[in-house]
Parts: sequence; structure tokens; C-alpha cells
Amino acid sequence: MTPTLVRQHQPHAGPSPHVDLAARARDWSEIQERMLVPLHEAVYRRLDVGPGTRLLGLGCGSGLALLIAASRGASVTGVEPSSPERLALARERLFPESPVSRARADTRLVDQAPGAAVDGAARFTLVTAFEPIGCLAGDAEGLGDLLAAAVPLAERGAPVVLTGWGPPERCATSSVLRVAAKLADPLHGAGRPRPALRDDLEEVAQRAGLRPDGSGRVACPFGYADLDSAVRGLLSTGLFDAAIAATDQEQVDKEMAEALHPHRRPDGTVWMPNVFRYLIARTP
Repeated sequence: MTPTLVRQHQPHAGPSPHVDLAARARDWSEIQERMLVPLHEAVYRRLDVGPGTRLLGLGCGSGLALLIAASRGASVTGVEPSSPERLALARERLFPESPVSRARADTRLVDQAPGAAVDGAARFTLVTAFEPIGCLAGDAEGLGDLLAAAVPLAERGAPVVLTGWGPPERCATSSVLRVAAKLADPLHGAGRPRPALRDDLEEVAQRAGLRPDGSGRVACPFGYADLDSAVRGLLSTGLFDAAIAATDQEQVDKEMAEALHPHRRPDGTVWMPNVFRYLIARTP
């Protein structure tokens, strides 16, 4: 497949032109992405993901959630239209060169709109959006664009999983995210950090024409080997891009380190308990 990147509307202005996007994607893949594994596994257990599941992952990033589903026997398709660097890492994970570890023939990755993922008449039995919303103004609109293209590709009544940050008082990382909100230029509008709201996921589902059918909360602590790893991991989320654009990288790094200090343990590791929420909605 020759990649043809079709960038979706993004809720933030994007990283500074001086950011090494490949290094940031690697930090996401190696440091940050694993923090959400408890969320992925809880959803897969609840929906009994396994052989016979045809999963469409929206905003699949570097593919860890897809890899977990594939290990349960699911057929997986990932869509990552906003980060070619993350998608390249997903290809490394799901299409390894080792002859003893080949990807399933029904595994697909696309960097276009979800419609490019359709293969014949088979429709998806599950759609997931595991990149949590609720911390950036405008992020729900970006997810809505992807859902509008994805929902018609799913079977009638198929579950669509939306995920978001839990209440700020249940997320220790909220204290660090306030640094981004303080430093970001208020004129940025979309892309400026804001507290998660209780009905964020329900509102997205309603606008997409989906019927809510259950929800849950999952503990996803953020644990890092040291302060440097914590800063790199959190920067890789993109949640601090508006702050960097409004000030500079050095100031953001400094204030992040100060905000992380209360979460450092005597051995130098960083530990922040968090709760994430998921909503299961059904296609019409």
C-alpha cells in the first residue's frame, strides 16, 4: 500500500515545527501508550473480544491496543490519519519482519479516512476510539469526524467504544495538566486544555447517532522510571502542544518537572493514580 495521508481536523494547533515528531512518536510507543493497557483489557473482557471479532480501531496510534486484540484472536484494522510517525511504529509491531512472528492476513493499517479500511462486504463488529477525550477543547469534534465515517462501516447494533479522562479529582495527572492550561494562550481556543466533563462521551455518542448501552471506569495509573521519562511521556500525548506554542519548550519542561515533584517516590520513580472512563454505545 502506498500511503496517502488524509489529515483529519485536529483539535489543537499541532506541535512546534522544532519538535522531532519521530522521537515524540517513539516516546509515545515506548513510555506512554502502555499506561492505557488496563483500559484496553477491561473493554475487551467486557465485550468478549476474540475469534470472530472484526475490530476497527480509530486513532490507533502505534498499535498496542490492536496488538492486544489480535492476541485474543480478533481481526484488527487500525486507522491513524493524524500521525504517520505513530502509524509507522504500528506497522513495525503488527507486521514484524521475523518469519516466525507474522501478522494475520486480516490485519490492516490505513492512514486515510475509515472508508479506506473496508475490505469486501464484511462489516466491523466493534469500533474503538481509545485515545481519551475530555482534556482539550475541541477534541470531541475531531473524534466526531472519525465516527461519522466509521459508523456506517459497522454492523447494525455493533458496539462503539468511546473513552475519556475521569473526573479531575480522581486523576492525579490533572495537577500536571493544569500547567498546560496555565501556559496555553487563551486565544488558542480549540486545543487549549480544559477539565474533563461528566457527559463528554454521551454528547459525542448522541451527535454520532449512537445509543448508549453501558459504561465503566478503569484505574490506569501513570508510572514512570524517573522524572525525565515522565516529562517525555506526557509531552508525547500532545496535551502540552498549545503551551509550548504559547511559551517555549524550556519553560514547559521546567514547570512540568515542578508539578511532577509531589508524585516522585523516594526511589526516583513517578507514580500518579488515574481513572479513565469508557462508554459503550450501539450503532443504529
